[in-house]
Amino acid sequence: MTAIRTEAELEERLSRPNAADVAFMRELEGDLLILGVAGKMGPSLARRARRAADEAGVRNRIVGVARFSNPRLREELEAAGIETICADLLDEDQLRALPEAPNVIYMAARKFGTTGNEYLTWALNTYLPARVAERFRRSRIVAFSSGNVYALVPIAHGGPTEATPPDPVGEYAQSVLGRERMFEYFSVRYGTPVTLLRLNYAIDLRYGVLVDIALKVYERRPVNLAMGQVNVIWQGDANSVALRALSLCQSPPAVLNVTGPETVSVRSLACKFARRFGVEPIFEGAEAPTALLSDASLCHRLFGYPEVSLEQMIEWVAEWIRAGGVLWNKPTHFEVRDGRF
Repeated sequence: MTAIRTEAELEERLSRPNAADVAFMRELEGDLLILGVAGKMGPSLARRARRAADEAGVRNRIVGVARFSNPRLREELEAAGIETICADLLDEDQLRALPEAPNVIYMAARKFGTTGNEYLTWALNTYLPARVAERFRRSRIVAFSSGNVYALVPIAHGGPTEATPPDPVGEYAQSVLGRERMFEYFSVRYGTPVTLLRLNYAIDLRYGVLVDIALKVYERRPVNLAMGQVNVIWQGDANSVALRALSLCQSPPAVLNVTGPETVSVRSLACKFARRFGVEPIFEGAEAPTALLSDASLCHRLFGYPEVSLEQMIEWVAEWIRAGGVLWNKPTHFEVRDGRF
């Protein structure tokens, strides 16, 4: 694949639908409402859905809802054919005023800044999902969750599957499990079809685990090895799964781990970036015998392997950093082991 040199090229690549996306949108009945569209993944998901619908020749409305603290993003989404609604989802009147939609993707969440403001994290991650689940009880809902609901597991045993009981570490992860339980409760109560996506580490070129590691290597800062293994997936591939996961919705909810097929060594990633940058990596700490991992083999059986490989992501990230590409300066803190974010 060719190099990605600009943000415009990156956004085009992230939102480029594949044949499966187009086929899915051709069969999808009704409009799609994306709640929390202004986050890291939402804009490219909305554009991908719009482009897939256009290529499929269908007229489904794609509607994105957020507070839009960045007005430029709202303008860009509107220019891409996505309808937007500015709303604070925590405001009951504004939530009630949203249009009905047979298909909903829920992306609103809070992670960083939890410590010291735990109440706000619980409000956004648990209380709000309950309000959304009741408001859209007549819709199909795909709700983003996180692999953080699992405990740290022995690396030698592989990642948890969807059948592994959750065992979250820390209040953020606990509140995410609370989100799942609220969707589960209302799904069972009303028969609402729901899919819960437990995502581990989507990769963009402006943020993500690979960017965190590569930037430390490039800037000659030590890479912490405490969380010695990770799972990652290209954000475009994760969004493709999120869109098509509407086909899995059921009551009680379906659960799907979403990440790449590899369990990747942080040390090996740092060494790969070091070779590309012509430097020696600096490390601190040592690999623990456990890590936050997920087994996404069910996702791969259902939707196929990710189109963008790990090696391609590494190459793109290295080229992006070398060229001085735009960075969001939003570290993932993937190395955190005590659940405090």
